[in-house]
Amino acid sequence: MSVTQFTEQELKDLEEKTTIPRFLFLPMGLLGLWCLAVYWPSHAIGWQIFWTLFTSYCLFCWTSCFHECSHHTLSGSKYASIWLGRILGTAMFVPYTIYRESHIRHHAYLNKPSDWELWPYSDPSTSLRFRRVFIWFDLLMGLFMAPYIYGRIFWHKDSPLTDPKLRRTIRYEYAFMVLFWGSVLGTCAYFGTVWDLVRVWFLPHYLAGIYQNTRKFTEHLGMSSYDPMLGTRTVVGSNIITKWCTYFNFDIFVHGPHHRHPRIAHNLLLQKMDDYQEQNPDVKYPVFSSYWGAIIDMAPSFIKKPGVGMNAGAPPPAKEKKQIDNFVQDVAKEVLADTDTSGS
Repeated sequence: MSVTQFTEQELKDLEEKTTIPRFLFLPMGLLGLWCLAVYWPSHAIGWQIFWTLFTSYCLFCWTSCFHECSHHTLSGSKYASIWLGRILGTAMFVPYTIYRESHIRHHAYLNKPSDWELWPYSDPSTSLRFRRVFIWFDLLMGLFMAPYIYGRIFWHKDSPLTDPKLRRTIRYEYAFMVLFWGSVLGTCAYFGTVWDLVRVWFLPHYLAGIYQNTRKFTEHLGMSSYDPMLGTRTVVGSNIITKWCTYFNFDIFVHGPHHRHPRIAHNLLLQKMDDYQEQNPDVKYPVFSSYWGAIIDMAPSFIKKPGVGMNAGAPPPAKEKKQIDNFVQDVAKEVLADTDTSGS
């Protein structure tokens, strides 16, 4: 399994940043699960709806934490990221190592046919009709579609994951996941509490999958550029709700700088975006002051032409400067062909 190697300055930034307050969603999510399990404070439908929505948003924040784990940027300890990532991946039905390997290539080959994470939207061999149908399954059934889409990088006949040790690690993670959830389902079936499992865990998880895929579409759908700063939508919140949501999702909404610099500490992303805008005043970066603004910009692509890169009108990408199997410091400088960069 790969381990991200940071520069001395990058590691210092990770060790100095304050992350603990952002973890509030972890105990709050557990609190929501407990309240649903015991019907606190009552069986009233209003309380059940409230706790389901509250818990589902906390689980959505768990997915952002999972994402941070895959980058090894959760804290100064890489192994804390790895083991928390494995726990969260098991809970979400996506093996940690599969997610990390897919996400490494998502950063390196953004919007290109080799961007496994954005399949089928990045794959020019898929038809428009197929993508128009698939996207509704992707949105409404994210709980099931995410394991399928991420799993393709391991199960597909053209998988780039050829290292036997890496594939063995993934098999172990799959085996543990099957064992864990098999035990949970078996225990619930024995005690007659399967409906409670659905109500307490799967329903909030299902809703969190919708939130997560909405975020994925908003950041990427309809973007044609291979340049990470121009090929993603960035949200820099101007209102308290967007700022609050950005904070508890590890600033992932500041997506352009994050895509170009996948090893940077998340608390530095806003400053990085400001630096790019100041240094390139003539470049119109796709930056929005609210998430609703970004969603509105994305919506026509969702309905009419769901795709990125070549499926959004881009020419075929040029050959990368080097092949990637780990996160780099600067994707535009180290990976992206010079002919595929623009204004950065």
